[in-house]
Amino acid sequence: MAPKTKEKPKPAPSQPPPAIEDLFTSLNRHIERSKFKQSVKVERSYLEQAVKVADQVLSIAPGDEDAMRCKVVALIRADDIAGAVSTIQSSQKLPIDFSYFKAYCLYRQNKLDEALELLKNQESTSAATLLKSQILYRLGEIDAFVEIYEKLQNSKIDSLEINFVAGLISAGRASEVQKTLDGLRVKATSSFELAYNTACSLVERNKYSDAEQLLLAARRIGQETLTDENYAEDEIETELAPIAVQLAYAQELLGSKQEAIGAYADIIKRNLADESSLAVAVNNLIALKGPKDVSDSLRKLDHIKEKGMQNFQLAGVLELKLSSKQKEAVYANRMLLLLHANKMDQARELVATLPDLFPGSVMPVLLQAAVLVREKKAARAEEILGQHAEKFPDQSKVVLLARAQVAAANHPHIAAESLAKIRDIQHMPGTVATLVALKERAGDIKGAAAVLDAAIKWWLNSMTEDNQLSVIMQEAASFKLRHGREEDAFHLYEELVKTHGSIEALVGLVTTAAHVDVDKAEAYEKKLKLLPGFKGVDVNSLEKTYGAKHVEGAAHVVPEVHEEGGREKPKKRRKRKPRYPKGFDPANPGPPPNPERWFPRRERSSYRPKRKDKRAAQVRGSQGAVVRDKHEAGASGTNSNASNSTSSQVSSSKGASQNAGQQSKASSKSSRKKSRN
Repeated sequence: MAPKTKEKPKPAPSQPPPAIEDLFTSLNRHIERSKFKQSVKVERSYLEQAVKVADQVLSIAPGDEDAMRCKVVALIRADDIAGAVSTIQSSQKLPIDFSYFKAYCLYRQNKLDEALELLKNQESTSAATLLKSQILYRLGEIDAFVEIYEKLQNSKIDSLEINFVAGLISAGRASEVQKTLDGLRVKATSSFELAYNTACSLVERNKYSDAEQLLLAARRIGQETLTDENYAEDEIETELAPIAVQLAYAQELLGSKQEAIGAYADIIKRNLADESSLAVAVNNLIALKGPKDVSDSLRKLDHIKEKGMQNFQLAGVLELKLSSKQKEAVYANRMLLLLHANKMDQARELVATLPDLFPGSVMPVLLQAAVLVREKKAARAEEILGQHAEKFPDQSKVVLLARAQVAAANHPHIAAESLAKIRDIQHMPGTVATLVALKERAGDIKGAAAVLDAAIKWWLNSMTEDNQLSVIMQEAASFKLRHGREEDAFHLYEELVKTHGSIEALVGLVTTAAHVDVDKAEAYEKKLKLLPGFKGVDVNSLEKTYGAKHVEGAAHVVPEVHEEGGREKPKKRRKRKPRYPKGFDPANPGPPPNPERWFPRRERSSYRPKRKDKRAAQVRGSQGAVVRDKHEAGASGTNSNASNSTSSQVSSSKGASQNAGQQSKASSKSSRKKSRN
């Protein structure tokens, strides 16, 4: 029987598409709901629904401007920048101006120059101005960024003060933050973001305790605010991760390094921070640990690099979010870790890429010099640093200091030459002392004296509050006295005594004048105050003595001194009669005992070693023959048996020792396996 053919299902009656008015109503509802304070996941779901509804509208009315604009905005807010760019490109034939949105997408893709160029033809609206300021901030043009926000102070823009404070800190104007907040009539605790930025300004001003308290307040305000906005616990922790990292940094600056290490490690372990906060925590933890556990530090840095890249390169998200200063610190720490780990090939590869990554920065040339020093090419490092200092005078200070440090070990004249080129620290006591020491090592005594003379001349004309003239003159006088220039040292000490009345200078003057003018030495000596307790000391009798002899085991007795200054007379001790051995007559002691009676016999002067029997060493017969005594020849059989038994014992002992050695190796292997497991 043939099978029955299945009847085809009847097509469902086609439903008419929803009215475009209803679609716009739904689109508006999704967009408005996404603006409410809520978690990131809920907001993103509303935006995705808005994109779907916008596509339905465009399927009915292709090229509708409102639907296209809503779709682009929803994609941007949902962080789908690639989708937004694709939508903008598909609408190029439409008479819709998406220049602002395109510039924003280019900014998010880190195509900053293209975005800035596109904004030049835009109308100067508040949105375009704010976007331009953000691009300038990302480009490192902080002064231009701050200038824009100064013009916008009177405009009613949400979160204006948050970005304004951030820009002031980046521009090195942290001291102006409180004045700016007062001008805007805003408290630092009005939001957790503003409290965080204000705390960062306090860190820049070295007010670490105040910064710590404000960061704790920022964390509390953030938890309350985000909880009211229905954020989940993990989302709250992610949002507040920058505060946690900065709080650990404040603890580190306050000296609580172990607490900071624990906080950084906890942030990394939980892995609930955003990418930039996690990278900062990793970098700060590595910097705190230093050369300890280098391999672990390198593994931690590998977590923040671009996946699939053989060479070290930060992930794309970090390239966008981290500032140039932060990225520079990460790469510098990576280089130092490679040097500590002695991975010179990787260090050379990385240092070769740094000039392109950080053009105009001094860090690449310093790290290149460090690699050359590690390769024992110090002369080449000195040459590179010197060339860079000449080529970039604005960076010469730190470069010349590095060159001086490299050259100090083997080329003190080059080190002194490098320090002499840094004008603004030329006459500071530390620099002067270093220059004098370097020139002394190089044998340039005249040059060292000239450095001291120049420093004295400079401080004589200086009007600063912390005048260091007395310190420099004291060291100059000591130096000249040490090198046989008593006349110059005398004048310096004399000037010090007249101007500053220093006791140390007066002592030095008396010592120096004894070489130059004895009468003046005696005159100045009378100005020295007597030490308490030495009023009744007879100097002439002290000069005749040779000093007290040190007796081991004797207690150190300090003589008591009366108020009048004289010593108390020592008490007389009763002399005891000596005790002699039984039967000893002190009147007739007899011959003295031998002073060497306690020495070993071979160490006594009367010891004579016994002579060896030379006849026993005579060997007769062919070379290599052994002469045996008769009793040895008679007992040859027993001796051979004994030798056989001895050899067997030796072989067995060797075998036993070998077995024992094998067992010890096996046990050590098993212990290594256990420890490895």
